[in-house]
Amino acid sequence: MRTFLVIIDESDEARAALRYAARRAVQVGGAVHLLALVTQQNFSAFGGVQATIEQEARDRAEMLANGVAGNLLAESGVMPTISVKIGNGPKIVSEFLANHKEVAALVLGAAEGSSPGPLVTHFAANAGSVGCPVYIIPEGYDEKMADHSA
Repeated sequence: MRTFLVIIDESDEARAALRYAARRAVQVGGAVHLLALVTQQNFSAFGGVQATIEQEARDRAEMLANGVAGNLLAESGVMPTISVKIGNGPKIVSEFLANHKEVAALVLGAAEGSSPGPLVTHFAANAGSVGCPVYIIPEGYDEKMADHSA
């Protein structure tokens, strides 16, 4: 089964990437895997405080991913798989792809403006070594509108 990996957060570009991946998954009878990233805190002076901050961030990411999953199921009938990981985004995504050969494509949302975001910048520059296609979806992209204009 073709699986589309979407990196999810609260941004408009992540929602555009998710809509794109869901439509592709429906078309090919595939699946969507949501990966929510939590930045590791560099507040090591008080280990308990750091652990609490990271757990709160993880809880927020899980709530976000579960909410997005429910919306995706309601809109497209696709129930995604969800993972939440703590650490460096590009490293986590690369390790995830290396360990999940079922991923047929990495779907990233690009922010408007001169900086598309750190993951887009990283994976666009390293696309030749990712191991699967990288789809970069613009923040305001609406595939339904694009289909009508062609």
